[in-house]
Amino acid sequence: MKEKKVQKKRRRNRRYDSEFKSNALKLVNSGRSVPSVAQSLGIDKSLLYAWRRQSEPLSEAEKAEFDELDQLRKRVLALEQERDILKKALAIFSRKVD
Repeated sequence: MKEKKVQKKRRRNRRYDSEFKSNALKLVNSGRSVPSVAQSLGIDKSLLYAWRRQSEPLSEAEKAEFDELDQLRKRVLALEQERDILKKALAIFSRKVD
């Protein structure tokens, strides 16, 4: 039985001009969902989210909130790692020796 080689299509990083971006954001702002706009334009929805974030200037309060949120996420990750280590240590030390 012969096996066919499947070639993966490589996507190149495309650059979109500001007019294309603004038109895409207008579609989103008109009430259409981001995934539907992304699908109709043939782009990934994460691009639209990023363009929307970049187009909206953040106030100082919003920047401070995002910074605090990032710090809190890092702290939660560290605490979860500590918890996991303690769980493993408890399991090791609570074993009965026969």
